[in-house]
Amino acid sequence: MSNHLIKPNAGKIKYNIDPQRANWNYLGYQVLNLKAGDKHSFASNANEAAIVPLAGKAIATTAGQSFELKRKSVFIDKPHVLYCPPKHEVIFEAITDCEIAIGTAPAEGKYPLRLILPSEQKVEVRGGGPAIREVHHTLSHPLPAERLILFEVYVPGGMWSGWPPHRHDGINNSPYLEETYHFKFNSKNGFGLHRNYDDENNFNEVFAVKDDDLVLVTKGYHPVASAPGNTMYFLNYLAGELIADERAIPPVDEEKHAWIKDNWDSYQCELPLMK
Repeated sequence: MSNHLIKPNAGKIKYNIDPQRANWNYLGYQVLNLKAGDKHSFASNANEAAIVPLAGKAIATTAGQSFELKRKSVFIDKPHVLYCPPKHEVIFEAITDCEIAIGTAPAEGKYPLRLILPSEQKVEVRGGGPAIREVHHTLSHPLPAERLILFEVYVPGGMWSGWPPHRHDGINNSPYLEETYHFKFNSKNGFGLHRNYDDENNFNEVFAVKDDDLVLVTKGYHPVASAPGNTMYFLNYLAGELIADERAIPPVDEEKHAWIKDNWDSYQCELPLMK
């Protein structure tokens, strides 16, 4: 896939990205857009799956158990996340109109079916200065999974995330992880910017992202910025070569920008600059 900015489909399946379509090896991403009363079947096959409600209410039934997945909005409450091992079929029944994200990655079945509660998801305010943001550890280490890693991130208007820029594409001693960014904004006019780049290898993509856009991070550094006047949200799924506790290994920062972590406000000038 040459265009790594993807727009949502109309109908029941808003996104359906598998490794073949994304031209990578591990990560799959689906988003269901169900109307009240709809039913939908999903099979994990040889993958583990992490299921995140984005809005509305549904019942997910698998292995003789039923789980309530509900959320008012990504801007109001944290989700209950359903973790599914391989060889599970999940039947979704929409109680209200609802939107459900499903990420998948190859797995051996080391971890059982479970519901991850909102109280288990650590919330961290990360960065500082013009790069402050709120990071929710939706399914990151030490929450158990084989390959999958999930974050939900909130970026105030005018702020940056993924700063200093970092990479996790197996280059410069970084771990190899594939990643999706699913964006939402708290206003219909909201937008932001997403950049995938690697200056040393002549790679550069810059996207204006709007509500419900999806971006694939296949390689390089990948910071984002939220335009003033709205709050940006994005759901990150990652999967790759890190397994189980290795999922705690961090990405590698771009060296020429990493200095800012020592003092987030040290460089800012005072205005007016000239009188």
